[in-house]
Amino acid sequence: MSTEEPQDDSPEEEEDLQYFVRIGGADLDGTKTVERSLSELDGIGTRTARLVAEKADVDRNATFGLLGEEDIDAVVDIAENLEDHVPSWMTNRQNDFFTGETTHLVGTDVNEKRRHDINRMKIIESYKGVRHKRGQKVRGQRTKSTGRSEGTIGVNVEEIREEMEDDEGGDDE
Repeated sequence: MSTEEPQDDSPEEEEDLQYFVRIGGADLDGTKTVERSLSELDGIGTRTARLVAEKADVDRNATFGLLGEEDIDAVVDIAENLEDHVPSWMTNRQNDFFTGETTHLVGTDVNEKRRHDINRMKIIESYKGVRHKRGQKVRGQRTKSTGRSEGTIGVNVEEIREEMEDDEGGDDE
């Protein structure tokens, strides 16, 4: 046996582990890697998450909750102000309808803006707005044979057999 005592670093690491990191009104899992944790946030995919980690000078495969406060703050700052760090073609809200600005929405803002845009289309009764109102497909998909909301169309053989058996059973009584 060696005279060295085995080092058990896992309890110390778990004490320093930040289980939740808050970005854009959403809690990210601190036990996952930086790239995976960021990609679970609405508005950030894997490519953007990789770019955020690169801009923040953070290893994308490091555990997010084990990073230092400065590193976490750098990642949060870049993720929330992504339009300043990436080209305009990479943002998800180019030339906003009301402001004309190019921004990148993250977290709950993505869903809020989407609902706002759909309501605006419904109010002005554009083609897409009318399709949204009716609950029909909006983006030009096939509707002849798919997207039917009413139950099954066709013959339900089992139901016909049950009706025939009930009719036959009723004649004997």
